[in-house]
Amino acid sequence: MGGYKTILCPIDLGPNTDITLETARGLAEESGAKLVLLHVVPLPVEVVGQPMLVEPLSYAQDEARARIKHLARGLKLKVAVEVAVVIGDPVREILNAIEEYKADLVVMATHSRTGLSYFFLGSVAARIVRDSPVPVLTVPVHHRRKNLTSVVI
Repeated sequence: MGGYKTILCPIDLGPNTDITLETARGLAEESGAKLVLLHVVPLPVEVVGQPMLVEPLSYAQDEARARIKHLARGLKLKVAVEVAVVIGDPVREILNAIEEYKADLVVMATHSRTGLSYFFLGSVAARIVRDSPVPVLTVPVHHRRKNLTSVVI
């Protein structure tokens, strides 16, 4: 792998974030690529006839942005990094970000979802792999390295 200019790294701020960021960082530094860290605040399922409250989503967006900036500082990146936090459908927003940032690689975690939860919820990673116009490197959660240090927030 190599020769990338912009690597998009969607993160959900869950337990898989550390290994995903480490993987994306290594590839970005090896290539001299810009690293775009993306978090999507998912829209809640709206109850029919109920107005959607925007304020909690705005707060979640601000909180996520602060957490990602903190994680990025902890990585001591030697490449350009940009943090993007948006509200919407994760699949749609990741695909939009690929185009918007002209990413030529996506690095993202899988959740190892199986059975009924996979059937009903689908997998964001699987849908991105299927629909992405650029290569997608998936980082399975079960491949965590034991020597990684998590950033505590």
